[in-house]
Amino acid sequence: MTHNVFGAVVLSLSLLVSGCSNAANKADNQAPIALQMYTLRDSGTLEQQFAIAQRAGFHAVELVGDQGVSATEMKRLLGKYRLKAIADHVQLEDLQNDPASIIAFNKAIGNKTLVMPWLKLEVRPDSAAEWQQLGQKLDAIGKQLNAQGMTLAFHNHNFEMKKYDGKTALDILMESTQPENLKLELDAAWASRGGQDPAVILSKYKGRIFAIHAKDNASIGVRDDEMNFAPAGEGLLAWNEILPAAKAAGTQWYIVEHDKPKDAESIITTSNRFLKAELAPAATK
Repeated sequence: MTHNVFGAVVLSLSLLVSGCSNAANKADNQAPIALQMYTLRDSGTLEQQFAIAQRAGFHAVELVGDQGVSATEMKRLLGKYRLKAIADHVQLEDLQNDPASIIAFNKAIGNKTLVMPWLKLEVRPDSAAEWQQLGQKLDAIGKQLNAQGMTLAFHNHNFEMKKYDGKTALDILMESTQPENLKLELDAAWASRGGQDPAVILSKYKGRIFAIHAKDNASIGVRDDEMNFAPAGEGLLAWNEILPAAKAAGTQWYIVEHDKPKDAESIITTSNRFLKAELAPAATK
């Protein structure tokens, strides 16, 4: 009798855990939302940052390099806070100088996407030909990563919206690469600051959108001490156009980011809540 009771308890617990796991997976499927860890760079240790991400309701994160820890420690912390690494921001020079270490680190933590996030001024192209040359360089890197089972993506700021003979630098870059070798991580706020419509860009590169960075632009005089960035949904961007365009383009992830938050936890919590509310109806159709 005791054995039967014990067995029933074990079975009940097993079903409960399984149910929670299925619910978590269902939630993740409905809301592919992640947090770019750059947002929390001034919020204590990496463990403290992951704790904030978890409190804010995130189940996935986009890393910045190795975040100053080993792959073993990263795996431990991600597991402890039930977070999944879905991408890693890696500088161009690091991809060129030490690709083996970067690939090994990311494979060890289960991440398959590397994103080039920024071009330093000294290596930033300033002509159509130079942007084309960069595209060819990234195409070669992306092809090498593909052979390792990984994907390369490019993250924009505003300077990629500059036009050369009627084409933006981003257009030249994307046209100089094969779709399978370079995906796009569109920062909607920076694209808008560069004078371009994020929804139009998303539509143009349907099938090549790895993610969008979801942050908003505030008016001049509003949040001046936060680089005039705002939580998604609380600024000037037309999310009622951007999010449907992102969905139609096959966007895989919606990544919350803020470049200079005064209250990082509040901002990422607000942004996460907004995205979940906006994405949930579409996900249940």
